[in-house]
Amino acid sequence: MYKRIFKISEKAKQSFFLFGPRGTGKTTWLKTNFPNSIYLDLLNAKLYRTFLATPEKLENFIPPKYKKWIILDEVQKTPNLLNEVHRLIESKKCKFILSGSSARGLRKKGINLLAGRALTYYFHPLTQKELGEDFSFPRSLKFGQLPMAYTSSNPDKFLNSYIQTYLKEEVLQEGLTRNIGNFSRFLETAAFSQGQILNTSQVAREAQLERKTVENYFSILEDLLIGVRVPVFNKRSKRKLISHKKFYYFDVGIFRSLMLRGPLDSESEIDGAALETLFLQEIRALNDYYNLGYKIYYWRSTTGLEVDFILYGPKGLLAFEIKRKSSIFKKDLRGLRAFSKDYPKVKSFVFCSVSEKEYHGNIQILPIETALRNLRKILEDADSNNFQ
Repeated sequence: MYKRIFKISEKAKQSFFLFGPRGTGKTTWLKTNFPNSIYLDLLNAKLYRTFLATPEKLENFIPPKYKKWIILDEVQKTPNLLNEVHRLIESKKCKFILSGSSARGLRKKGINLLAGRALTYYFHPLTQKELGEDFSFPRSLKFGQLPMAYTSSNPDKFLNSYIQTYLKEEVLQEGLTRNIGNFSRFLETAAFSQGQILNTSQVAREAQLERKTVENYFSILEDLLIGVRVPVFNKRSKRKLISHKKFYYFDVGIFRSLMLRGPLDSESEIDGAALETLFLQEIRALNDYYNLGYKIYYWRSTTGLEVDFILYGPKGLLAFEIKRKSSIFKKDLRGLRAFSKDYPKVKSFVFCSVSEKEYHGNIQILPIETALRNLRKILEDADSNNFQ
């Protein structure tokens, strides 16, 4: 078992939601860190049917004057239960941990998310820091960092099973789509958009689906926390920029498992998208776990100048290019130089396969493994006055 960065004390006072994709280790973390709590698993069919029919029975599972935590795992299964949770927080001063892999059902049915009464946190795949000495860059780049994928002797089998049992069957069971064949075809087609500017019309054509259907499917991926759409950074823009978002699956292993390779697919292009994904999942986890407050963007002008990731927040403005190349040339820095011209106080980085740190003007070039190991320090050391 890996020690997770995410921490909440048993002595905390306020109820909270804990959202994260299936397989990231939420349940293990909850049982380890709150061992004396009441644990109610809504994947348990009998319990699910009970609360679905009579949510008020939740109170019967809580002893009188109980002051410890009550964990409702997979709470999105019974969104009507939140009304009862609300009542028990107000009338009995109960403390709830509401864990789930989706907020879609909660929002869709118009249930309040206990605004002001429950905080919201997010759980992610393992990070380099959590893996510690077990971190293997080649393994992470190939299989991702879901706990079971990292510890399994057959990670390919686990990832394929994950896709079959969760991304497909569970989506069907949840009633998010009635046609699992169409959704399966969409999942594979969307993998070709990994790290790319998202063109839903093109995805629709390639998946042989209606555009509105594809737009809904992308929303489902985001609601299930297994897809991320990154917006373009356009604050105080001095250039004409494109408006489309970029798309990523949340974990490298999931992306690679869905990516059906053919003889025309370039290994370097797949590795490039995988490397961007690994970087993105690391910064998303660190940003949430350490409460750094960054918003994540990318930047691209209509003339083709691009920066892979822009981080903007109270700690400053950071720009990152992620490349598999072992040598960096002037043309590789055109996007960063153009962005720094528009935003002079930005801190700019290239993470790539160089063997030693380099400096090209105000741009730092770092070996990718070294950069991942020092990513928290890079994010926390940004000058808070970089961008006012």
